[in-house]
Amino acid sequence: MHGRLKVKTSEEQAEAKRLEREQKLKLYQSATRTVFQKRQAGELDESVLELTSQILGANPDFATLWNCRREVLQQLEAQKSPEELAALVKTELGFLESCLRVNPKSYGTWHHRCWLLGRLPEPNWARELELCARFLEVDERNFHCWDYRRFVAAQAAVPPAEELAFTDSLITRNFSNYSSWHYRSCLLPQLHPQPDSGPQGRLPEDVLLKELELVQNAFFTDPNDQSAWFYHRWLLGRADPQDALRCLHVSRDEACLTVSLSRPVLVGSGTETLLLTVDKSPLAVEWRTPDGRTRPSHVWLCDLPAASLNDQLPQHTFRVIWTAGDAQKECVLLKGDTASISTPCGSTFHPCPALTLVPFYHPFLFSGRQEGWCRDSATDEQLFRCELSVEKSTVLQSELESCKELQELEPENKWCLLTIILLMRALDPLLYEKETLQYFQTLKAVDPMRAAYLDDLRSKFLLENSVLKMEYAEVRVLHLGHKDLTVLCHLEQLLLVTHLDLSHNRLRALPPALAALRCLEVLQANDNAIESLDGVTSLPRLQELSLCNNRLWQPTLLQPLASCPRLALLHLQGNPLCQAVGTSEHLAELLPSVNSILT
Repeated sequence: MHGRLKVKTSEEQAEAKRLEREQKLKLYQSATRTVFQKRQAGELDESVLELTSQILGANPDFATLWNCRREVLQQLEAQKSPEELAALVKTELGFLESCLRVNPKSYGTWHHRCWLLGRLPEPNWARELELCARFLEVDERNFHCWDYRRFVAAQAAVPPAEELAFTDSLITRNFSNYSSWHYRSCLLPQLHPQPDSGPQGRLPEDVLLKELELVQNAFFTDPNDQSAWFYHRWLLGRADPQDALRCLHVSRDEACLTVSLSRPVLVGSGTETLLLTVDKSPLAVEWRTPDGRTRPSHVWLCDLPAASLNDQLPQHTFRVIWTAGDAQKECVLLKGDTASISTPCGSTFHPCPALTLVPFYHPFLFSGRQEGWCRDSATDEQLFRCELSVEKSTVLQSELESCKELQELEPENKWCLLTIILLMRALDPLLYEKETLQYFQTLKAVDPMRAAYLDDLRSKFLLENSVLKMEYAEVRVLHLGHKDLTVLCHLEQLLLVTHLDLSHNRLRALPPALAALRCLEVLQANDNAIESLDGVTSLPRLQELSLCNNRLWQPTLLQPLASCPRLALLHLQGNPLCQAVGTSEHLAELLPSVNSILT
């Protein structure tokens, strides 16, 4: 048996590996302790670089050790000659590259390379671009490397056209490259800036049509890859709307002025500024949100002094200027009292004795004696969709038909179904409303895990359609009952609504944004699953609230209603709280100003 090689058994092999791991662990822990001891003692010398190299070479994701290396390098910058420092940087860059070969997706390694290059007087950015290209050759979807490439391209002032060509080459090689598509969405607005559209603005139509053709080739080549579908959704999206004052409302009864803005802002010292003039004279006021919270909001209001509402003048002109948004709006409040006119649904409105269009903002201007307002048109301003040219409409219509054909071949492709819905929304939301709802139903069956998201998206689209229909009808009454809504959105568009019906939906709460409905008189929310009324606060005109057949368990849940000064009639039948003994007495104590509480 002498001279014959002994073959290890599996148990012996496992034991040998265990001993080897234990030895490596002891060395790892010993080196780590030494580094921490030296750092605590302030001994930041080259020995710390050597020790951290041993550890990071095996585990590049030890963030604290990268911090230690940066502290050492900062110390050595003041001690080394320029030649020595250049050699040290060259060694460090080589070490970083070796760490990236161990783990190409190491956050700490890429961040350290950014830090190091940022401290060099003349970095070799061309070399860094080559490094990125090499790593993306190995893994074209390494988003850490893509982030670093964007950093390098920005520092080196690489023209966006060159970077766009680089994304072309990678997308052509493999359509399934989310990072390449995303980079295109950053580069195209830089290459084709549009006036008044911001950094994420619309693309010129010729560019947009070419991109639609490119992405269509991608998702027809691989329908199950989500990256191209996401990019297509970005292309369909509109630019952030231009800053605008959407609506200005003045109420004599509440001595209050309310404005609705195109985006949520925080008004106050050092932030966004709203300036108010009354009869061309500046008026200093305190702005607040409808729910009283100090946070960004679409809707802001202020109290008006009695002098700005007196009857000594035949009318008062109110103008609000949004300084940051470079927007303004004006409305007129006439002198004296007026009678109300009843509408078929029982709402009231104040007649309009004068209608004036001011050219520089094209509003609907209403001038009454108890209230006045000036608002933008939801249809004219394209709040929920961008206006399509004939050419773009033709292309999108063609895409819609192509996606429908693809859906017949791939009936369970959720991305195709969602894109069909979005295309119909872009083309004509009202025309395709019924068909859109059918596709939502199919999509929920195909993708049940995202049912809640789809329900919320469906609710958003339905509410947008309802706002458009309400404007076409020129009424201040909005019926949203029996629509299976799960969420409420765009409530800032309902500032002038007097009657709102939310009955027979699946709402679990009334959101704080509901406080924006300053003109709301009647709110019906029967037959939902409402468990909280925190959003029903400070509605100055609310007179009647119906909450039958919801999930209100305790009288204390109705405490927010005490902030509604005109609430006189409250319907609560069918709620669990109605079964408790003494509920009526408790509610009468909580809401003493409510004349009738029906339980």
